[in-house]
Amino acid sequence: MRRLMLGALAGGMLAATLMAVPASAATVGSTAAAAKASSGETYLRKSFTRERTSPGDRDVSPTRIKHVRELQYRLRWANVFDGGVTGTYGPATTKAVKKFQKRAGLTQSGIANHTTWRRLIKATVRAKSSIPRRCKDRGWNACYDRKRHRVTLWRNGTLHNEWLVRGGGTAYKTRTGDYSVFRRSKDHVSTIYETKMPYAQFFSGGQALHASYYMVDPFQGHSHGCVNMYIKDATQLWNLTAKSKLKVHVYGAWS
Repeated sequence: MRRLMLGALAGGMLAATLMAVPASAATVGSTAAAAKASSGETYLRKSFTRERTSPGDRDVSPTRIKHVRELQYRLRWANVFDGGVTGTYGPATTKAVKKFQKRAGLTQSGIANHTTWRRLIKATVRAKSSIPRRCKDRGWNACYDRKRHRVTLWRNGTLHNEWLVRGGGTAYKTRTGDYSVFRRSKDHVSTIYETKMPYAQFFSGGQALHASYYMVDPFQGHSHGCVNMYIKDATQLWNLTAKSKLKVHVYGAWS
């Protein structure tokens, strides 16, 4: 019984530790519908892609993410942006996108379209040498780097995508080790908080990769053990791997 309770606790809890504002029931419902609708978007099945992100876009809330913060982080890592990570796509971000596009030989539109995202993500996968060799095994492998707040996705040894995520806090650290997804629940509901956790892929007890209704900035706050992803990112991972065996590797110093 104790074992079952611990598993339910770890899997059922979302990343509310340092994010104080919960989503309303209406918001959760509308977001679940939006996540389902987005699953039909073609780009969600392609490698190194995000939705088109344009000047004026904002990351408003966990249910209204346009990946502006991720764009700003990656532009920083590409050494073309020294502004703040605000979640608002303003003139400084536009200028940085154009600078990156020029360097990459792309049209300098200032809009992060699929082509720009693909080049930017591939250029900003940090510390590749620290990624364990087991991540490059045959089949699908999702590798969560606790130190860098990222999940890299590999297929037959080829890097397929990278997403910014967050994991467990000090009291509920995401467990390091090598696992396989043993349970999937597209419309999972926490038995502890009765909170929806779409696209949950459980890999260790109650710990899962899943969409989060609390994460706005992956480098702020923590979960209670699960790996929190933006809703569209969790949808991408689901669309690509839900019908296949998915191995999960958790490594790196806690952060």
